[in-house]
Amino acid sequence: MLMSGWGVRLRSRPSFEGNGGIMTRQLLGAHMSIAGGLDKAVERGVRAGCTALQIFTKNASQWRAKPLGDEAVRLFRKAFDESDLGAVAAHDSYLINLASPDEGLWRKSIEAFGEEMRRCALLQVPLLVMHPGCPRDGGAEEDGLRRVIGAFLEILETAPEGVKILVENTAGQGSCLGHRFEHLRAILASLPAERFGVCFDTCHAFAAGYDLSTFAGYEQVMAEFDRVVGIERIELFHLNDCKKGCGSRVDRHEHIGAGAIGRQGFQALMGDERFRDIPKVLETPKGDSDEMDEINLALLRNLTGEN
Repeated sequence: MLMSGWGVRLRSRPSFEGNGGIMTRQLLGAHMSIAGGLDKAVERGVRAGCTALQIFTKNASQWRAKPLGDEAVRLFRKAFDESDLGAVAAHDSYLINLASPDEGLWRKSIEAFGEEMRRCALLQVPLLVMHPGCPRDGGAEEDGLRRVIGAFLEILETAPEGVKILVENTAGQGSCLGHRFEHLRAILASLPAERFGVCFDTCHAFAAGYDLSTFAGYEQVMAEFDRVVGIERIELFHLNDCKKGCGSRVDRHEHIGAGAIGRQGFQALMGDERFRDIPKVLETPKGDSDEMDEINLALLRNLTGEN
């Protein structure tokens, strides 16, 4: 199910000897820092053994960013095209809130998200992950969902082609939307399918009450997602264990196998052939270096025999 396009490439991938013979490696990687330049994120990903990559295209804690210069774009594309990376996605700024009932913040968020899409288009990054947002001050979920949909319809009027928006499920902290699969269905049902998909975050799903920690639990969660949303809408996974318990609604990521989900849940996901060609990226704690990314990636590959 590999996509042709800018960032998920129809080309041969490294292979390994599996139980069923020669198999290609999964598109597996991590979110990497862009400190020092966007191209540095590619270099960090390659050093960590990634075959997929996620980045911010700007400082995620600031509204504005210096425009992307031709040289920055050239260096990023050169680094990516010369690497063995098979997929790249971007994540939008955490400041953006398309569900906000505050008109000023809502309009500012619309403008900022449009800019995120334009930066992705310049960099030829085809997937842009976003959180649905929060209807703050006790706002009704239905009102927040309507504002998200309204914002997207406005954004699409001037949005560049070639960038697909992935709505991410959330842990449900505070009044954040996206912690129920029904929220994702409501958003996607009102928008063109060719422009939207889902980023499935394992920590967020578990914290929201979807128990992925066992083989049976994983099957039940994915069956529910398929019934409510449709598994064909998943185009990226965030692989994160969870520091807190199932249903805690606390968004705290942990290293793979070291949290409340545990190894069995990730073994179930990594072995699910329906998602074999879907890129999967870590957002686990970094520590002082990318060493933990290498450790987490090695563990995930080991769970499926990709030594």
